Amino acid sequence: MKHFSGHLSRLKAVLACIILYASSAMAQSQTLPVIQQVKFKKDTTSIISFGAKGDGVSLNTQSINKAITTSSQKGGGVVLVPSGLWLTGPIELKSNVNLHLKRDAILLFTDDFNQYKLVEGNWEGQPAWRNQSPISGTNLENIAITGSGIIDGNGGSWRMVKKDKLTESQWKKLTSTGGSISEDGKTWYPSDKVVKGSKTKNAGVVEAGKTAADYQDIKDFLRPNLVVLTNCKKILLEGVTFQNSPAWNLHPLLCQDLTLRNLQVKNPWYAQNGDGVDIESCKNVLIEGSTFDVGDDGICIKSGRDEAGRKRGVPTENVIIRNNIVYHAHGGFVIGSEMSGGAKNIWVYDCSFIGTDIGLRFKTTRGRGGIVENIYINRINMIDIPGEAILFDMYYAAVDPVPLAGEKREAIKTVVVPVTEATPQFRNFYIKDIVANGAEKAIFFRGLPEMNIKDVHLENVTIQSKKGIEIIEASGIFLKNVNVITEDTNPIVHVQNSNNININGLQYKSGSELLFNITGEKSKGVKVSGTDVSKAKKTSTFGDEVNKAVLEISK
Repeated sequence: MKHFSGHLSRLKAVLACIILYASSAMAQSQTLPVIQQVKFKKDTTSIISFGAKGDGVSLNTQSINKAITTSSQKGGGVVLVPSGLWLTGPIELKSNVNLHLKRDAILLFTDDFNQYKLVEGNWEGQPAWRNQSPISGTNLENIAITGSGIIDGNGGSWRMVKKDKLTESQWKKLTSTGGSISEDGKTWYPSDKVVKGSKTKNAGVVEAGKTAADYQDIKDFLRPNLVVLTNCKKILLEGVTFQNSPAWNLHPLLCQDLTLRNLQVKNPWYAQNGDGVDIESCKNVLIEGSTFDVGDDGICIKSGRDEAGRKRGVPTENVIIRNNIVYHAHGGFVIGSEMSGGAKNIWVYDCSFIGTDIGLRFKTTRGRGGIVENIYINRINMIDIPGEAILFDMYYAAVDPVPLAGEKREAIKTVVVPVTEATPQFRNFYIKDIVANGAEKAIFFRGLPEMNIKDVHLENVTIQSKKGIEIIEASGIFLKNVNVITEDTNPIVHVQNSNNININGLQYKSGSELLFNITGEKSKGVKVSGTDVSKAKKTSTFGDEVNKAVLEISK
């Protein structure tokens, strides 16, 4: 009988490997989406011909907008921003127009907040009143921003700043410019309206019966995203530097056939909500050859927040992200946390993350709902990651991913709640050929007890980190040829309330204190094969509530 059980365990391990290989092959065989490209007339119009002056003093809002509108009315073409420092207020794009910046052109948006009217827009996945974006477009087709010039959002005029994120001399310089300091002395605000807005619950959220006039007392707090494109088709952003945004740099919303190519996207590292690009409820997207160095998430996928996102019901889908570099950011490639409309069919490959707080970051929380599935990630390189190299977290709490020095955070209290439409789901991830040199933790899964993270496949992963692998409330996790080189070797792998965990070919440092620690009464089906468990001083430990038979080790 024991002999038969041994054969059965080995057969199960072989079948698990076959399933993993089949799943990986299926992931690789998926056909990449085709993104339709823009096409413009050869006509070129300079903004100078409409009276614009590149002297850094003259306000060119009317001249630039008139050039764009006139070009569009004539069938489109190129609107040229030549050499110069062009001060302007909000610019509205029009169909069939390519706004082209010469390399020595700087488009600088004014710090006069009166130039930005309050408009009904969208903020973090919900309808909200915001200041008009420096660059915007709605219901357009065949539009572009190209060239090699610089678009600067003058974001320092808008953003509040935490003292902990600056040196003492930087703090003194900032506070000497005016504005207000919080009562505890820890935050600088550009104006009293920003102070009031920061204390207002759900500031800016659209409410029935309210108009723009009802938000004037907190207007300065309602920071705009630098570029917002809503319900547009066939878009190209290429070659340009987008920097210093009041909030997110690039925000395509409900767009289709979007290409971002060879961009430089920058924000100060301390810029709150200073994301690089947030692709929200878009279809057919290509992001390639671009570099991000920002204050929040680098390349991020979203689809609306909570009930508003579920009601919209538009996922982000058919996305290719390749050959990009992300420097400082809260996450290199990110999905969530506003993913209530879902996300699916996303390919990320040949990217490098340098010093991002987290490398691959997938986050959500109760109340979001939405399904994230069919995510294929290959050939990612990372160095100097202060947090996790790979993170799945369904307890996102809207705080910085890496605590500041001296910051204390309460441990998660696990409770089970009923599954509803507001319960989010992560499933069907295929992650392969990952290398990370330096991270706080190698791999982290934390699902919900009522909705585990499901069916995640990691293959050919090498991570040098302080801590190893933690798997909490997860089901159907396949680790094949994963090499974790850790400083803390007690344990290498922690499994808590998780099931159907398949580990094949795990590599770790010889002499490690403990290989597996398994806790939680729901833990079962932890299968290990192709792993030399003798290199660890101790193979396994179990919580009192765990039957040791949940761990099956075979050759």
